[in-house]
Amino acid sequence: MDSETEDTKPKVPKKEKNKKSKKKKDVPPQPDQIEVEVEVVHEHPNKTPPVVGYFPSGFDPLKNHGGAPDFQVYRHRNMPKRLQLVVSPAGSSVEFVGTSYSGEAAAGHRAMYALGVLDKEARTLKVVPIAGNKMFRLEPKVKGVGAADNKPAHSTLEEMTPQQKLAETTAIWGTKKDIEKAKKKLALKQDEDPDSQRNLDVKMKNVVVNKKALESTEAHVSRNIPPYDTSATTPQEAYVLDKIILKGEWDYLEDIYNNLQLGKETDFSAYPTFVRNRIERLRKIKDEAEKKQLSCIFSYINHLIKFKDQHSFDVFSAKGHKIPNILRHKFSTMFAVSESKRLPPQKISLLISYVLVLTLFSDEFRTDYTDIAKDLSMSVVPVRQFYEQLGCKISRQKNSWCATLPVPLKFPELRQRKRKR
Repeated sequence: MDSETEDTKPKVPKKEKNKKSKKKKDVPPQPDQIEVEVEVVHEHPNKTPPVVGYFPSGFDPLKNHGGAPDFQVYRHRNMPKRLQLVVSPAGSSVEFVGTSYSGEAAAGHRAMYALGVLDKEARTLKVVPIAGNKMFRLEPKVKGVGAADNKPAHSTLEEMTPQQKLAETTAIWGTKKDIEKAKKKLALKQDEDPDSQRNLDVKMKNVVVNKKALESTEAHVSRNIPPYDTSATTPQEAYVLDKIILKGEWDYLEDIYNNLQLGKETDFSAYPTFVRNRIERLRKIKDEAEKKQLSCIFSYINHLIKFKDQHSFDVFSAKGHKIPNILRHKFSTMFAVSESKRLPPQKISLLISYVLVLTLFSDEFRTDYTDIAKDLSMSVVPVRQFYEQLGCKISRQKNSWCATLPVPLKFPELRQRKRKR
Protein backbone atom coordinates (compact mmCIF):
# COMPACT_ATOMS: atom_id res chain seq x y z
CA MET A 1 0.00 0.00 0.00
CA ASP A 2 2.75 2.36 0.85
CA SER A 3 4.43 1.91 -2.50
CA GLU A 4 1.20 2.61 -4.28
CA THR A 5 0.56 5.86 -2.45
CA GLU A 6 4.08 7.06 -3.11
CA ASP A 7 3.68 6.35 -6.82
CA THR A 8 0.45 8.31 -7.02
CA LYS A 9 2.15 11.60 -5.88
CA PRO A 10 2.52 14.13 -8.78
CA LYS A 11 6.09 14.54 -9.93
CA VAL A 12 7.25 18.06 -10.98
CA PRO A 13 9.84 18.12 -13.76
CA LYS A 14 13.26 19.56 -12.89
CA LYS A 15 13.08 22.16 -15.70
CA GLU A 16 9.92 23.75 -14.27
CA LYS A 17 11.53 23.96 -10.82
CA ASN A 18 14.55 25.78 -12.25
CA LYS A 19 12.30 28.28 -14.07
CA LYS A 20 10.40 29.13 -10.89
CA SER A 21 13.60 29.62 -8.93
CA LYS A 22 15.06 31.86 -11.63
CA LYS A 23 11.96 34.05 -11.66
CA LYS A 24 12.26 34.57 -7.92
CA LYS A 25 15.93 35.50 -8.19
CA ASP A 26 15.35 38.09 -11.01
CA VAL A 27 13.13 40.33 -8.85
CA PRO A 28 15.22 43.45 -8.00
CA PRO A 29 15.28 44.57 -4.38
CA GLN A 30 13.16 47.62 -3.64
CA PRO A 31 15.07 50.60 -2.17
CA ASP A 32 14.14 51.96 1.21
CA GLN A 33 12.09 55.15 0.99
CA ILE A 34 12.50 57.76 3.69
CA GLU A 35 11.02 61.21 4.15
CA VAL A 36 13.60 63.90 4.76
CA GLU A 37 13.53 67.62 5.50
CA VAL A 38 15.35 69.61 2.81
CA GLU A 39 17.42 72.61 3.90
CA VAL A 40 19.06 74.93 1.35
CA VAL A 41 22.20 76.60 2.70
CA HIS A 42 22.92 79.90 0.96
CA GLU A 43 26.42 81.11 0.17
CA HIS A 44 28.03 83.30 2.85
CA PRO A 45 30.47 86.03 1.75
CA ASN A 46 32.88 85.34 4.63
CA LYS A 47 32.85 81.54 4.26
CA THR A 48 34.23 79.39 1.46
CA PRO A 49 31.68 76.87 0.14
CA PRO A 50 32.70 73.29 -0.75
CA VAL A 51 35.17 72.94 -3.61
CA VAL A 52 34.46 70.09 -6.04
CA GLY A 53 37.16 68.77 -8.36
CA TYR A 54 37.64 65.73 -10.54
CA PHE A 55 40.51 63.88 -12.20
CA PRO A 56 39.83 63.62 -15.96
CA SER A 57 42.42 60.82 -16.27
CA GLY A 58 40.64 58.63 -13.71
CA PHE A 59 43.57 58.88 -11.24
CA ASP A 60 42.67 57.80 -7.70
CA PRO A 61 45.14 59.15 -5.09
CA LEU A 62 43.79 56.87 -2.33
CA LYS A 63 44.46 53.67 -4.31
CA ASN A 64 47.81 54.65 -5.80
CA HIS A 65 49.39 56.27 -2.75
CA GLY A 66 47.48 54.72 0.12
CA GLY A 67 46.94 57.90 2.13
CA ALA A 68 44.73 60.94 2.02
CA PRO A 69 46.25 63.66 -0.20
CA ASP A 70 46.92 67.18 0.94
CA PHE A 71 44.90 69.93 -0.72
CA GLN A 72 44.94 73.71 -0.58
CA VAL A 73 42.54 76.37 -1.92
CA TYR A 74 43.91 79.75 -3.04
CA ARG A 75 41.86 82.90 -3.55
CA HIS A 76 42.99 85.99 -5.49
CA ARG A 77 43.42 89.08 -3.30
CA ASN A 78 41.94 91.62 -5.70
CA MET A 79 39.53 89.27 -7.52
CA PRO A 80 37.86 87.06 -4.90
CA LYS A 81 35.93 85.04 -7.51
CA ARG A 82 39.19 83.55 -8.82
CA LEU A 83 39.93 80.29 -7.01
CA GLN A 84 42.65 77.67 -7.42
CA LEU A 85 42.57 74.12 -6.03
CA VAL A 86 45.86 72.23 -5.58
CA VAL A 87 45.80 68.51 -4.65
CA SER A 88 49.16 66.95 -3.61
CA PRO A 89 49.18 63.12 -3.28
CA ALA A 90 51.44 61.81 -0.51
CA GLY A 91 54.93 60.85 -1.68
CA SER A 92 54.41 62.08 -5.25
CA SER A 93 56.36 64.71 -7.19
CA VAL A 94 53.24 65.54 -9.19
CA GLU A 95 50.39 67.70 -7.98
CA PHE A 96 47.00 68.33 -9.55
CA VAL A 97 45.87 71.92 -10.14
CA GLY A 98 42.39 73.18 -11.08
CA THR A 99 41.23 76.79 -11.50
CA SER A 100 37.91 78.62 -11.81
CA TYR A 101 39.16 81.13 -14.41
CA SER A 102 41.02 79.23 -17.12
CA GLY A 103 40.71 76.15 -19.29
CA GLU A 104 37.44 74.27 -19.10
CA ALA A 105 36.08 76.52 -16.31
CA ALA A 106 36.30 79.62 -18.54
CA ALA A 107 33.88 78.14 -21.11
CA GLY A 108 30.32 79.42 -21.02
CA HIS A 109 27.74 77.21 -19.31
CA ARG A 110 24.17 77.62 -18.09
CA ALA A 111 24.10 74.92 -15.36
CA MET A 112 23.96 75.48 -11.61
CA TYR A 113 25.84 73.03 -9.36
CA ALA A 114 25.15 72.13 -5.75
CA LEU A 115 26.27 69.50 -3.24
CA GLY A 116 23.74 67.44 -1.25
CA VAL A 117 24.49 65.90 2.18
CA LEU A 118 21.97 63.24 3.35
CA ASP A 119 21.74 62.29 7.02
CA LYS A 120 19.56 59.18 7.30
CA GLU A 121 19.46 59.17 11.11
CA ALA A 122 18.44 62.82 11.40
CA ARG A 123 16.33 62.54 8.20
CA THR A 124 17.71 65.79 6.74
CA LEU A 125 19.11 66.74 3.32
CA LYS A 126 21.30 69.83 3.15
CA VAL A 127 21.87 71.40 -0.28
CA VAL A 128 25.01 73.56 -0.39
CA PRO A 129 26.27 75.63 -3.39
CA ILE A 130 29.78 74.78 -4.54
CA ALA A 131 32.60 77.30 -4.89
CA GLY A 132 32.38 79.48 -7.97
CA ASN A 133 29.64 77.25 -9.40
CA LYS A 134 32.51 75.36 -11.11
CA MET A 135 33.72 71.79 -11.33
CA PHE A 136 37.51 72.07 -11.04
CA ARG A 137 39.32 70.00 -13.68
CA LEU A 138 42.47 68.81 -11.93
CA GLU A 139 45.37 68.69 -14.38
CA PRO A 140 48.70 67.06 -13.41
CA LYS A 141 51.69 69.39 -13.03
CA VAL A 142 55.22 68.83 -11.78
CA LYS A 143 55.86 70.51 -8.43
CA GLY A 144 57.69 73.81 -8.71
CA VAL A 145 57.31 74.00 -12.53
CA GLY A 146 54.35 76.28 -13.24
CA ALA A 147 52.26 74.64 -10.57
CA ALA A 148 50.45 77.86 -9.79
CA ASP A 149 49.91 80.72 -12.24
CA ASN A 150 51.27 83.97 -10.88
CA LYS A 151 49.28 86.02 -13.40
CA PRO A 152 45.95 84.35 -14.18
CA ALA A 153 44.11 85.03 -17.41
CA HIS A 154 42.34 88.37 -17.58
CA SER A 155 39.34 87.46 -19.73
CA THR A 156 37.01 85.47 -17.47
CA LEU A 157 33.30 84.91 -17.56
CA GLU A 158 32.80 85.80 -13.88
CA GLU A 159 34.41 89.24 -14.22
CA MET A 160 32.39 90.35 -17.26
CA THR A 161 30.12 93.35 -16.92
CA PRO A 162 26.35 92.80 -17.33
CA GLN A 163 26.57 94.37 -20.81
CA GLN A 164 29.35 91.98 -21.84
CA LYS A 165 27.43 88.97 -20.50
CA LEU A 166 24.35 90.09 -22.47
CA ALA A 167 26.43 90.47 -25.64
CA GLU A 168 27.98 87.02 -25.10
CA THR A 169 24.55 85.45 -24.60
CA THR A 170 23.14 87.21 -27.66
CA ALA A 171 26.04 86.01 -29.81
CA ILE A 172 25.40 82.38 -28.76
CA TRP A 173 21.61 82.17 -28.46
CA GLY A 174 20.27 85.31 -30.15
CA THR A 175 18.44 85.54 -33.46
CA LYS A 176 20.06 87.01 -36.57
CA LYS A 177 18.18 90.27 -36.02
CA ASP A 178 19.41 90.58 -32.41
CA ILE A 179 23.00 89.77 -33.45
CA GLU A 180 22.92 92.48 -36.15
CA LYS A 181 21.59 95.02 -33.62
CA ALA A 182 24.36 94.09 -31.17
CA LYS A 183 26.99 94.54 -33.89
CA LYS A 184 25.65 98.01 -34.77
CA LYS A 185 25.72 99.06 -31.10
CA LEU A 186 29.28 97.78 -30.77
CA ALA A 187 30.31 99.75 -33.87
CA LEU A 188 28.80 102.93 -32.42
CA LYS A 189 30.75 102.47 -29.17
CA GLN A 190 34.10 101.99 -30.89
CA ASP A 191 34.75 105.72 -30.80
CA GLU A 192 35.37 105.38 -27.04
CA ASP A 193 38.37 103.13 -27.69
CA PRO A 194 41.63 105.12 -27.15
CA ASP A 195 43.36 103.18 -29.94
CA SER A 196 40.69 104.20 -32.42
CA GLN A 197 41.05 107.82 -31.29
CA ARG A 198 44.80 107.71 -32.01
CA ASN A 199 44.16 106.28 -35.48
CA LEU A 200 41.55 108.95 -36.09
CA ASP A 201 43.99 111.72 -35.16
CA VAL A 202 46.53 110.34 -37.64
CA LYS A 203 43.94 110.15 -40.42
CA MET A 204 42.60 113.66 -39.74
CA LYS A 205 46.04 115.17 -40.36
CA ASN A 206 45.81 114.17 -44.03
CA VAL A 207 42.23 115.41 -44.53
CA VAL A 208 41.74 118.48 -46.73
CA VAL A 209 39.16 120.80 -45.14
CA ASN A 210 36.59 122.45 -47.43
CA LYS A 211 36.24 125.83 -45.76
CA LYS A 212 33.28 126.95 -47.88
CA ALA A 213 31.30 123.84 -47.00
CA LEU A 214 32.26 124.27 -43.35
CA GLU A 215 31.06 127.87 -43.32
CA SER A 216 27.79 126.80 -44.94
CA THR A 217 27.34 124.07 -42.33
CA GLU A 218 28.05 126.46 -39.46
CA ALA A 219 25.54 128.91 -40.88
CA HIS A 220 22.97 126.12 -41.24
CA VAL A 221 23.42 125.12 -37.59
CA SER A 222 23.33 128.66 -36.27
CA ARG A 223 20.35 129.71 -38.40
CA ASN A 224 18.49 126.45 -37.69
CA ILE A 225 17.16 126.11 -41.26
CA PRO A 226 17.23 123.38 -43.96
CA PRO A 227 20.28 122.94 -46.26
CA TYR A 228 20.73 125.82 -48.73
CA ASP A 229 23.08 127.23 -51.35
CA THR A 230 23.88 130.96 -51.19
CA SER A 231 25.42 130.89 -54.67
CA ALA A 232 22.22 129.64 -56.35
CA THR A 233 20.91 131.68 -59.26
CA THR A 234 17.34 130.28 -59.26
CA PRO A 235 14.86 129.79 -56.40
CA GLN A 236 14.69 126.05 -57.18
CA GLU A 237 18.40 125.73 -56.34
CA ALA A 238 18.42 128.03 -53.29
CA TYR A 239 17.21 125.24 -50.97
CA VAL A 240 18.44 121.76 -51.87
CA LEU A 241 15.33 119.58 -52.25
CA ASP A 242 17.39 116.36 -52.56
CA LYS A 243 18.85 116.99 -49.10
CA ILE A 244 15.42 117.69 -47.60
CA ILE A 245 13.66 114.66 -49.12
CA LEU A 246 16.25 111.92 -49.61
CA LYS A 247 16.29 109.59 -52.60
CA GLY A 248 14.98 106.54 -50.76
CA GLU A 249 12.07 108.43 -49.16
CA TRP A 250 10.12 109.35 -52.30
CA ASP A 251 8.65 105.83 -52.62
CA TYR A 252 6.95 106.23 -49.22
CA LEU A 253 5.22 109.52 -50.13
CA GLU A 254 2.86 108.36 -52.90
CA ASP A 255 -0.35 108.26 -50.82
CA ILE A 256 -1.80 111.51 -52.23
CA TYR A 257 -0.82 110.61 -55.79
CA ASN A 258 -2.46 107.17 -55.47
CA ASN A 259 -5.63 108.70 -54.03
CA LEU A 260 -5.84 111.09 -56.98
CA GLN A 261 -5.95 108.10 -59.32
CA LEU A 262 -9.16 106.88 -57.62
CA GLY A 263 -11.19 109.87 -58.78
CA LYS A 264 -13.00 112.83 -57.24
CA GLU A 265 -14.74 110.71 -54.59
CA THR A 266 -11.51 110.40 -52.58
CA ASP A 267 -11.68 111.98 -49.10
CA PHE A 268 -8.79 114.33 -48.21
CA SER A 269 -10.34 115.65 -44.98
CA ALA A 270 -7.56 114.08 -42.85
CA TYR A 271 -4.90 116.20 -44.56
CA PRO A 272 -3.87 119.73 -43.47
CA THR A 273 -5.74 122.77 -44.81
CA PHE A 274 -2.72 123.79 -46.88
CA VAL A 275 -2.85 120.47 -48.78
CA ARG A 276 -6.66 120.38 -49.19
CA ASN A 277 -6.69 123.86 -50.70
CA ARG A 278 -4.32 122.73 -53.46
CA ILE A 279 -5.85 119.36 -54.42
CA GLU A 280 -7.78 120.85 -57.36
CA ARG A 281 -4.60 122.41 -58.72
CA LEU A 282 -2.97 118.99 -58.49
CA ARG A 283 -5.79 117.39 -60.51
CA LYS A 284 -5.30 119.89 -63.34
CA ILE A 285 -1.59 119.12 -63.84
CA LYS A 286 -1.22 117.01 -66.99
CA ASP A 287 2.46 116.09 -66.59
CA GLU A 288 2.39 112.93 -64.45
CA ALA A 289 6.02 113.33 -63.28
CA GLU A 290 5.33 116.88 -62.07
CA LYS A 291 2.05 115.80 -60.45
CA LYS A 292 3.76 112.92 -58.63
CA GLN A 293 6.62 115.10 -57.33
CA LEU A 294 4.24 117.78 -56.04
CA SER A 295 2.03 115.13 -54.43
CA CYS A 296 5.06 113.69 -52.62
CA ILE A 297 6.00 117.18 -51.34
CA PHE A 298 2.46 117.63 -49.99
CA SER A 299 2.67 114.20 -48.32
CA TYR A 300 6.01 115.14 -46.69
CA ILE A 301 4.44 118.37 -45.37
CA ASN A 302 1.57 116.30 -43.96
CA HIS A 303 3.93 113.90 -42.14
CA LEU A 304 5.97 116.77 -40.69
CA ILE A 305 2.89 118.52 -39.31
CA LYS A 306 1.47 115.28 -37.88
CA PHE A 307 4.84 114.44 -36.31
CA LYS A 308 4.87 117.86 -34.63
CA ASP A 309 1.33 117.33 -33.31
CA GLN A 310 2.13 113.83 -32.03
CA HIS A 311 4.98 115.24 -29.93
CA SER A 312 3.14 118.26 -28.56
CA PHE A 313 0.09 118.94 -26.43
CA ASP A 314 -2.09 118.66 -29.55
CA VAL A 315 -1.39 114.94 -29.78
CA PHE A 316 -5.05 113.90 -30.25
CA SER A 317 -5.34 115.66 -33.61
CA ALA A 318 -2.77 113.21 -35.09
CA LYS A 319 -3.37 110.18 -32.90
CA GLY A 320 -4.38 107.79 -35.71
CA HIS A 321 -1.87 109.02 -38.27
CA LYS A 322 0.78 106.50 -39.37
CA ILE A 323 4.17 107.84 -40.44
CA PRO A 324 6.40 105.47 -42.48
CA ASN A 325 9.14 103.98 -40.34
CA ILE A 326 11.92 105.43 -42.50
CA LEU A 327 10.54 108.94 -41.95
CA ARG A 328 9.71 108.44 -38.27
CA HIS A 329 13.27 107.31 -37.54
CA LYS A 330 14.67 110.28 -39.48
CA PHE A 331 12.39 112.79 -37.75
CA SER A 332 13.13 111.37 -34.28
CA THR A 333 16.87 111.71 -34.91
CA MET A 334 16.79 115.06 -36.68
CA PHE A 335 14.45 116.75 -34.22
CA ALA A 336 15.91 115.09 -31.08
CA VAL A 337 12.82 113.61 -29.46
CA SER A 338 13.38 113.43 -25.69
CA GLU A 339 12.27 110.73 -23.25
CA SER A 340 9.18 112.80 -22.43
CA LYS A 341 8.22 112.59 -26.16
CA ARG A 342 8.23 116.37 -26.42
CA LEU A 343 10.22 118.30 -29.01
CA PRO A 344 12.72 120.90 -27.76
CA PRO A 345 11.79 124.49 -28.73
CA GLN A 346 14.83 124.81 -31.00
CA LYS A 347 13.90 121.62 -32.87
CA ILE A 348 10.29 122.80 -33.25
CA SER A 349 11.64 125.88 -35.02
CA LEU A 350 13.73 123.67 -37.31
CA LEU A 351 10.69 121.53 -38.15
CA ILE A 352 8.63 124.63 -38.97
CA SER A 353 11.44 125.87 -41.23
CA TYR A 354 11.37 122.57 -43.15
CA VAL A 355 7.59 122.85 -43.60
CA LEU A 356 7.77 126.46 -44.84
CA VAL A 357 10.56 125.71 -47.33
CA LEU A 358 8.43 122.91 -48.80
CA THR A 359 5.44 125.29 -49.09
CA LEU A 360 7.66 127.53 -51.25
CA PHE A 361 8.42 124.57 -53.56
CA SER A 362 4.72 123.66 -53.78
CA ASP A 363 3.56 127.24 -54.63
CA GLU A 364 6.36 128.06 -57.10
CA PHE A 365 8.16 130.21 -54.47
CA ARG A 366 5.24 132.62 -53.97
CA THR A 367 2.98 131.35 -51.21
CA ASP A 368 0.07 132.65 -49.16
CA TYR A 369 0.87 131.56 -45.62
CA THR A 370 -2.50 132.07 -43.91
CA ASP A 371 -3.58 128.43 -44.26
CA ILE A 372 -0.21 126.90 -43.26
CA ALA A 373 -0.26 129.11 -40.15
CA LYS A 374 -3.54 127.43 -39.10
CA ASP A 375 -2.07 123.96 -39.70
CA LEU A 376 0.93 124.83 -37.51
CA SER A 377 -1.38 126.25 -34.79
CA MET A 378 0.40 129.62 -35.04
CA SER A 379 -0.62 133.18 -35.73
CA VAL A 380 0.37 134.88 -38.98
CA VAL A 381 3.00 137.17 -37.42
CA PRO A 382 5.48 134.50 -36.16
CA VAL A 383 5.05 132.56 -39.44
CA ARG A 384 5.99 135.72 -41.31
CA GLN A 385 9.10 136.05 -39.16
CA PHE A 386 10.07 132.46 -40.00
CA TYR A 387 9.79 133.22 -43.72
CA GLU A 388 12.01 136.26 -43.27
CA GLN A 389 14.64 134.14 -41.52
CA LEU A 390 14.58 131.88 -44.58
CA GLY A 391 15.52 134.84 -46.79
CA CYS A 392 11.98 135.54 -48.11
CA LYS A 393 10.41 138.91 -48.80
CA ILE A 394 6.88 139.64 -47.64
CA SER A 395 4.51 141.51 -49.96
CA ARG A 396 0.79 142.20 -49.99
CA GLN A 397 -1.24 140.91 -52.93
CA LYS A 398 -4.93 141.80 -53.01
CA ASN A 399 -6.29 140.82 -49.60
CA SER A 400 -3.50 138.46 -48.46
CA TRP A 401 0.16 138.45 -47.56
CA CYS A 402 2.57 136.38 -49.62
CA ALA A 403 6.15 135.24 -49.11
CA THR A 404 8.49 135.16 -52.13
CA LEU A 405 12.04 133.84 -52.36
CA PRO A 406 14.51 136.09 -54.21
CA VAL A 407 17.97 134.95 -55.29
CA PRO A 408 20.74 135.04 -54.37
CA LEU A 409 19.77 134.30 -50.79
CA LYS A 410 20.22 137.13 -48.30
CA PHE A 411 19.55 136.37 -44.69
CA PRO A 412 18.86 138.91 -41.96
CA GLU A 413 21.74 139.43 -39.56
CA LEU A 414 21.73 137.16 -36.54
CA ARG A 415 21.39 139.02 -33.28
CA GLN A 416 23.42 137.60 -30.45
CA ARG A 417 21.89 137.87 -27.02
CA LYS A 418 23.93 139.75 -24.49
CA ARG A 419 24.80 137.85 -21.37
CA LYS A 420 23.29 139.14 -18.21
CA ARG A 421 25.80 140.21 -15.65
